[in-house]
Amino acid sequence: MTSSIVLPVAARATAARLSHRTGFWVTAATFLALMAFNTVPTPLYALYQARDGLPTFLITVMFAAYSIGVMVSLYLAGHLSDRLGRRPLILAATVLQIAAALVFVLRADAASVIAARLVAGLGIGLLTASATAHLADLRRVSHPASPGFAATVAGVANMGGLALGPLIGGLFAEFTPAPLVLPYVVFLVGFLALGLAYAFVPETVEIDRSFRYRPQRVRIPADGRRAYWAAGTAAFAAFAVTGLFGSVAPTFLAGRLGVTDHLVAGAVSFSVFGAAAVSQVVFAGRSTRTQLRLGLVAMIAGLLSLGAADLLTSGILFVLGGIVAGAGVGLLFRGALATAGSLADPRTRGEITSGVFLLAFAGMTVPPLAVGIALLALPLVPVFLGFVVLVLVLSIWGGLVILRETAATA
Repeated sequence: MTSSIVLPVAARATAARLSHRTGFWVTAATFLALMAFNTVPTPLYALYQARDGLPTFLITVMFAAYSIGVMVSLYLAGHLSDRLGRRPLILAATVLQIAAALVFVLRADAASVIAARLVAGLGIGLLTASATAHLADLRRVSHPASPGFAATVAGVANMGGLALGPLIGGLFAEFTPAPLVLPYVVFLVGFLALGLAYAFVPETVEIDRSFRYRPQRVRIPADGRRAYWAAGTAAFAAFAVTGLFGSVAPTFLAGRLGVTDHLVAGAVSFSVFGAAAVSQVVFAGRSTRTQLRLGLVAMIAGLLSLGAADLLTSGILFVLGGIVAGAGVGLLFRGALATAGSLADPRTRGEITSGVFLLAFAGMTVPPLAVGIALLALPLVPVFLGFVVLVLVLSIWGGLVILRETAATA
């Protein structure tokens, strides 16, 4: 079944609603802020760790709780905006982020942080598909001649928000007296303001009154199974890099390079996520195969640089490798998603791409957790090198198979 999009009907906005043009930017700002909130803790984990004497494994659990929340929410509710409307899902995501911020503010022990991260992940699972679709809907009404602009803005809001979060967290860690409370207070106030503004954004979907709930179906295409699994593997590898820089990168900076400045840790994560966002914008006009080639080369070069940084104890190689690998993440994931989508007809595209998203977030969850577990028994150098080798192998296999399997249709 396809959703009932009511773009012409949506043009009949009442005086109480924002225009579609203004609503587009309010939606983009809400998307950006909600995504940024989820990476604010990246440079703050070291503070939790030092204050409570937590092992690195528990830090990775804090990070992984977010990804688990995203996967659960994607599976249970990621598709509901097509039936119940965009606004209810995005408002629900905002409420969940507000709840997570309150937990961060009121309680800061390890169990509470894990719970807050899980709740925040549930919100992001509701948000990503809904906000991306709402931006596209609103743009079609306000600027019918340039629908592709919405996809670019959605990509920037998504990855750009993830990039801003660590930088904001690092600034609060270095220059404020209560870094484990104040950033969440600021975001809490921002969410309340954005939620109030977003409540007046026009709806673009007519509610399906006959809809009966079921979880999101995950479909594997009958044709092109090898290309599909290669796309999923590439997405897994790409998000593994973001998981590393969102969780244990500050531990590597402190333990291997002796860098304990929280702003530097936030800036490094910012540069990686930022490179992923920028690469998608810069190369948006290139073909999917070109993006895949560039992404694969960038991933290989970046991961080799990270491995060399581990062996040579080089901060410069670590930062450069992260930035180059980050650019590869953006291009490889975008190419993988486009490849998976091309294997489906319009009726099953959502079910097929949802599987890629779930594999991607599994990549953000499982490898960082494995790193945290390994660090309980092994030194940092071989553990980090093992991570690099694993992701390198998965990236090369996934990228090359996609390119080979799709060569005939290029």
